[in-house]
Amino acid sequence: MPKLKTNRSAAKRFKKTKHGKIKRHRAFGRHLMTGKSPKRRRRLRKSTALSAADRREVKQMLPY
Repeated sequence: MPKLKTNRSAAKRFKKTKHGKIKRHRAFGRHLMTGKSPKRRRRLRKSTALSAADRREVKQMLPY
């Protein structure tokens, strides 16, 4: 069986953790920050885990 190709756009957006979960960056954190509260801006800087509903599709794009 041939090797599977990794979806390169997904590889730039998501990283696998040691236990198989997938990390992602939060949306809405690039610009227009003056209208957001400081607590929200701090939260947007951090990464979070991908939801279980999306995990199966992203794992297919990142086979290795």
